[in-house]
Amino acid sequence: MIPVSILDLCPIPQGFTAADSFRNSLKLAQLAEEKSYTRFWLAEHHNMPGIASAATSVVIGHIAGGTKKIRVGSGGVMLPNHSPLVIAEQFGTLASLYPDRIDLGLGRAPGTDPVASAAMRRDGMAAAERFPQDVQELQFLFEEASPGQKIRAVPGAGLNVPLWILGSSTFGARLAAALGLPYAFAAHFAPDELGNALQIYRSTFTPSAQLAKPYFMLTVNIVAADTDAEAQYHFTSHQQAFVNLRRGTPGQLPPPIDDIESFWSPAEKAMVEHSLAYSFVGSLPTVERDLKVLIEALQPDELMLTGHIYDQKARLRSFELASSLSIFKPAV
Repeated sequence: MIPVSILDLCPIPQGFTAADSFRNSLKLAQLAEEKSYTRFWLAEHHNMPGIASAATSVVIGHIAGGTKKIRVGSGGVMLPNHSPLVIAEQFGTLASLYPDRIDLGLGRAPGTDPVASAAMRRDGMAAAERFPQDVQELQFLFEEASPGQKIRAVPGAGLNVPLWILGSSTFGARLAAALGLPYAFAAHFAPDELGNALQIYRSTFTPSAQLAKPYFMLTVNIVAADTDAEAQYHFTSHQQAFVNLRRGTPGQLPPPIDDIESFWSPAEKAMVEHSLAYSFVGSLPTVERDLKVLIEALQPDELMLTGHIYDQKARLRSFELASSLSIFKPAV
């Protein structure tokens, strides 16, 4: 049994608004707390009509304020978009409001397209190259301030907010290992480097003040329902959204369709099946069987589940079913 958590992208279904999305996400977080999930993380994306969590720290505050004990955090904050000092202040504020409940997952990608990236941080490429230094600067800002220190995060200094490195390549694995930080791999959309990244992280890990030994979290997609057919039907929303993104026409999360084969080309189907290879779709017995194989092969320390599901009732049902998995270790 391992801890199981949720990554939420605050999806905006077709015909709904960001306000609806935030209400839906809070209800999901409350279900997650009730079912003893370990964490509820939110992801930073920009210029995406179907994702409402652009102001990630604000949404984290909304979720933490509407729950009582579940850990809430970022999966992640895209650090090249921000000043480390500003992020230290934001998460220092969150950690002061919700002590021992806030996580700060950090990513190197912009979480958007090049045009929007330039609008946010005009030296985005250079900022990405500074990512390791920016992570270390954040670590410094969360330590106790020294007498006479000229720059400090207020609030933030002395709070030691837990940092995570997020990634979909070996770069993040090497950095997390070098800094002695927990590492979360985004297998839910980028599976190719999973094996290499995990091997590098575990074999080169250096203990730190935050972490004595490697801690690896694996993120995968899940769509669970009462029957395999129902789950496959709801999964077509994610499949359509992924194709639309690759077509350069991102939009709100589309409703499911009966015939996904009529929607995509053979090349698009192959692309989606490859990119979303770590998707577990079906009834509870089906999902249980397939997930066990993965868990036994990779031995992650924690599993993070995400599900792009149009219908809110189906979304809640999916994560309710997932909490019944035999691998599920309830949060204390």
